[in-house]
Amino acid sequence: MTDDKDSKKAADFAAGAQEGSSGLMSEFFAFLKHNKKWWLLPILLVLLVVGVLVVLGGTAAAPFIYTLF
Repeated sequence: MTDDKDSKKAADFAAGAQEGSSGLMSEFFAFLKHNKKWWLLPILLVLLVVGVLVVLGGTAAAPFIYTLF
């Protein structure tokens, strides 16, 4: 009985290993969907926007960003 379960687990593991890997964003959205953690999405979007502003603050676009605030 346990040999059947072990062989099934091994077959499932081998099948999963043969699948192509998905991207980071698709993995993240699958995580959000599976675990119902949709509240993480606005936090990460705000962090992304702040990161883009920080990066653009060191470029020639900085004077245009400072006029937004």
